[in-house]
Amino acid sequence: MIAVNFTTARNRFKDFCDKAADGGETVIVTRKAEKNVVIISAERYSELEKAERNAAYLRKLERGLAQVYAGQGIVKTMEELEAMEEDGL
Repeated sequence: MIAVNFTTARNRFKDFCDKAADGGETVIVTRKAEKNVVIISAERYSELEKAERNAAYLRKLERGLAQVYAGQGIVKTMEELEAMEEDGL
């Protein structure tokens, strides 16, 4: 991880972008009033986005299981489900 101030980042922007994209480095750009930003590769960004989506999905599954365990589930037969599908529900 590299931390640089805004002026240095601006003056050497290409270098820091190359370090993030080619070297897998994380670059923290420090700014006034704690409004810092981070430069990472697109690949790393995609990994973080995927992890966030997976975590949200797992939270939904956990909430659904808790509802089932609490007796709040709805029971449907296969025929009822097929009928719902045919009705476009």
